[in-house]
Amino acid sequence: MHKTLLAAAVLVGLTGCTSEPAPLPAPESTAAPSSEVVTAPAAESTAAARIGDWGIDIAQVSDRVAAGDDFFAYVNQGWLDSNEIPAGFSRFGAFTELSLASEERVAAIISEAADADAEPGSPLQQIAAMHGAFMNTERIEALGLEPIRAELDALLALDSHDEVARWMARNGTGSIIGAFVTLDSGNPERYLVHLGQSGLGLPDKDYYEREDAPFPDHRSAYVDYIAATFERAGIDAPRERADAVMALETAIADAHWTRTQRRDREANYNRMTLEEVKVFAPGFPWDVMLEERRLDGIEEVVVGTDTAIQQLAALFSDTPVETWASWHAFHWINNHASLLSDAWADARFAFYETRLDGVEEQRPRDRRAIQFVSARMGEQVGQVYVARHFPPESREQMLELVGYLGRAFGERLNALDWMDEATRTEALAKLEAFSPKIGYPDRWNDFGSVEIRADDLIGNVARLADWYWNDSLAKLDEPVRTWEWFMSPQRVNAYYSSARNEIVFPAGILQPPFFDPNADPAVNFGAIGGVIGHEMGHGFDDQGSKSDARGVLRDWWTAESRARFETLAGRLADQYDQYEPVEGMTINGRLSLGENIGDLGGLAIAYHAYRMYVDEHFGGEAPVLDGYTGDQRFFMAWAQVWRNLQTEDSLRSQLVRGPHSPAPYRVNGIVRNMDAWYDAFGVTEGHELYLLPEERLSIW
Repeated sequence: MHKTLLAAAVLVGLTGCTSEPAPLPAPESTAAPSSEVVTAPAAESTAAARIGDWGIDIAQVSDRVAAGDDFFAYVNQGWLDSNEIPAGFSRFGAFTELSLASEERVAAIISEAADADAEPGSPLQQIAAMHGAFMNTERIEALGLEPIRAELDALLALDSHDEVARWMARNGTGSIIGAFVTLDSGNPERYLVHLGQSGLGLPDKDYYEREDAPFPDHRSAYVDYIAATFERAGIDAPRERADAVMALETAIADAHWTRTQRRDREANYNRMTLEEVKVFAPGFPWDVMLEERRLDGIEEVVVGTDTAIQQLAALFSDTPVETWASWHAFHWINNHASLLSDAWADARFAFYETRLDGVEEQRPRDRRAIQFVSARMGEQVGQVYVARHFPPESREQMLELVGYLGRAFGERLNALDWMDEATRTEALAKLEAFSPKIGYPDRWNDFGSVEIRADDLIGNVARLADWYWNDSLAKLDEPVRTWEWFMSPQRVNAYYSSARNEIVFPAGILQPPFFDPNADPAVNFGAIGGVIGHEMGHGFDDQGSKSDARGVLRDWWTAESRARFETLAGRLADQYDQYEPVEGMTINGRLSLGENIGDLGGLAIAYHAYRMYVDEHFGGEAPVLDGYTGDQRFFMAWAQVWRNLQTEDSLRSQLVRGPHSPAPYRVNGIVRNMDAWYDAFGVTEGHELYLLPEERLSIW
């Protein structure tokens, strides 16, 4: 196995995108950040790059690792040697650094909100009240389990399968079948209800089935955690109930699709009428669940993981109500544990964070409060955040970069020798239809009707959940919200939506080392340019390529072009199948294929765009800075954004859950396929990363 691609097995990267965002709240109500929440001017740009003199911290470059042996370590060795994972985290890298910087900005927003005399229902009032509720530890400790006790008692007293299903439809409870509203991939001019598998307390079906270490021990610890939860709650027969819950979830896991199967967009698109669903998956009281979820008026749904739904419906009717009552009771407590008193929150942390991800110490409560408020009240916080920290000039410069990447991608599509003209015409039309969103939404949600109180943490969360579900139901009778976002502005991430054919870059990621208005162009093209190309590439990866320019899920390829593409993609999957970040655990090349195609195509497109820029601005010859050529700086920027440290437990978890490859492979596994990298750093047959020219892959 190729272990030489990384400096150490525990050095990995954070997720940088998602190809099909989950349905989350939608922005609405004003065309700009509201005047009420703007209390400071937008940030002013400075004359110098924020990292080094021109965007790369060359002091971190290794003097003992050759670029051709481990490019990830070559660029980042000094950083890797001088940093450690902070308490409360399972990994630390550029994403974490920016998230912590964003957290400080959010902390200032919260502090000022607390001092403001804001109107009830306004963003500032809601921010202050939610933070106050989370930090009211005296009240939280005094209440203990009481905020959720009434519902817990009702769940323990369930006496029919209909009532079990009714509770599965309610916010905050567990369910073996998830129901959500999102665009219909077959007709993205409308919304439909989608159904999919659910019901597990461990992260994935592999955790219930794998016999290699540490998974059997994880399962034993999970049963212990369930039993301790019942015992702490004063529920009788805690061990017997825990064993029953584990047996039930093992059966649920057996029915579930694998994560690789769940990536298949065609297999997960099964449109059925409700009557067809009832015939297909009998044994589950669909009418009861849909009525409780207020979906009884719909006519059709999209069924994902359809055979799993079918098996879960049979399992539902075959499982005694008493077992479902125990399962429901555990998940009701577990879903709220992080919001309860320390005994509950600490126990949950010890299992999910320490046991599964290797995080030894929980973050201080005041830091968790900032993170909680930013996540739960993303847009309320985001309105203030972008007004202060995202100048309009950054949006304009990003649009210019997107323009370069689009032109470069078009040239590459026109030059592909494996794609025939009929498919090329469709591909170019899809590229032309790409819609970029930069920084923050042009419309914001109106949360003014949600009561957020400083003395009711659990109630606040429940009322927000109700608002989101009501908003989802409203979509079923509305035109498509083209302005909708799936990430808050302060989020350090990016995504591509297949059904919308759009690429989205929140303000949070548009900071160094990803983007710096004052950095060398080579650095911006290699860093955020690579991310832009990555998101564009998702529109043409093994799954995103199944939707056309309008976002319609259909086969727009000729058979010949699709076969050639799948051959290339299969070879990339085979490359990644060989990488072994942890002894005995390799990357799943099929599970990570979309992200790896995004990285490979994205960096190639970004490099093409950079060379176009150099031709237009430097007459084809970029200046040399501190002894580094423009091409060298481009590739170094890509490696710099993926600098990362990670616990081995977290790395094992990442390899199971996917879909992103660990950080060193997002660098080394990509550059070794690019001829320009070999030329830039003089990489030859004697170097560890060397691939024969005929083994190097170029897809897009």
